[in-house]
Amino acid sequence: MNKIDFTIIKHIHFIGIGGISMSGLAEILNGSNYVISGSDISNSDTIQHLKSLGIKIFIGQHKENITPDIDLVVYTAAIHPDNEEFLACKEAGILMITRADLLGYIMDNYNNSIAVSGTHGKTTTTSMISQILLAASLDPTISVGGILDSIGGNIRVGNSDVFITEACEYTNSFLSLYPKYNIILNIEEDHLDFFKDINDIRNSFSQFASNTKNYGTIIINGAILNIDEITKTDAKIITYGLNENNDLYAENITYNSDGIATFNVVFKGNSLGGITLGVPGKHNVENSLAACAVCLDMNIDFDIIKNALLAFGGTKRRFEFKGKLNDITIIDDYAHHPTEIKATLNTAKTIKANRIICVFQPHTYTRTKALFDDFIDALSLADVVVFAEIYAAREVDNLGMSSSLLCDKLKALGKESYYFSTFDEIENFLLKNCINNDLVITMGAGNVNLVGEHLLGQ
Repeated sequence: MNKIDFTIIKHIHFIGIGGISMSGLAEILNGSNYVISGSDISNSDTIQHLKSLGIKIFIGQHKENITPDIDLVVYTAAIHPDNEEFLACKEAGILMITRADLLGYIMDNYNNSIAVSGTHGKTTTTSMISQILLAASLDPTISVGGILDSIGGNIRVGNSDVFITEACEYTNSFLSLYPKYNIILNIEEDHLDFFKDINDIRNSFSQFASNTKNYGTIIINGAILNIDEITKTDAKIITYGLNENNDLYAENITYNSDGIATFNVVFKGNSLGGITLGVPGKHNVENSLAACAVCLDMNIDFDIIKNALLAFGGTKRRFEFKGKLNDITIIDDYAHHPTEIKATLNTAKTIKANRIICVFQPHTYTRTKALFDDFIDALSLADVVVFAEIYAAREVDNLGMSSSLLCDKLKALGKESYYFSTFDEIENFLLKNCINNDLVITMGAGNVNLVGEHLLGQ
């Protein structure tokens, strides 16, 4: 990462400012006396919020938006090289950096920086830690990839030396970060439009682990294979997990009728006491252990930790209760990787319901193709699966992949499954076929949440 003298930077422009991470970084810098502007392809609640802060925003990305007074331009991997603003900046010779590099610069200004990485669980774990930091009155700056009710959004600008953010492995963007506390939740196959295979992914996580400050700490899930290959560093290592082979682990785990876990925490052979979570699922036990590990290493009192975890009710789109339609419960979840889908559906099975009906919207053609059989295995946990078409995101379909292929495969295995090309068809199907005490879960990283919201009139 090339060094930039931010003392001479006055005006920073964001191409794609409406993204959840970009908007957060813009808000942090807006509170640091920079002139901030940005553009996006469409309006949104996030855009309106940024405008309310005095940030100038253009709807539509045109070369005219790039003015001579701009000193620095920030862009994301989603911006194509033929983007008008991108080309105009290149032609004008304006200094340009990626979103990941900017996040790295911001992080370097905080002595107690925390980066939460992993194939899945980043948003929930970042939110859990944030809840604890707030309860401990540490006044953190927070950048999270979801909406956290306790901060009223995805960003909080604090006035201390504590900073916490998610660290995404896609396009190796997390290699721009050099945290004091590096959390690695899991390492699995994903983003295979960028990575070659699992070994390529593991190599990136190993590089990221080596970015940890020498005086820092790596918190890593003990279930990750061959941890020593990942943690080749002088930093302190703390492993966590569900068995006693870890430095920090949970014992005597029980679940209530809502899937909420209660368990005892043991750290380096010492029993610290019991924790009851405010969110359901075995996967959240693991997420909470990662949160415990980093906060204990920061010398936060265990009572503060356990009370904050009990108070944590989750983030938007993470097993989020949307409402009831007569006696039909509707939940929304961001799960878009087979491991996440399994975790969500297993959590749903702990809730007393007639049937679990999963409305699934696959995310990207490459992920669907690469993990096709894993998706089939995971979705088989539902009683009924309703497929929406693949959410393309940044991709075009050149792989011959579709949701109908997933549907046909499940049917061939004897599972009740359906495919519809529009949300209207899905909503009509649910209205006609759901019966009392069914549990409907809309699932995916795209816009499938709209199905439940339309049914509920939200």
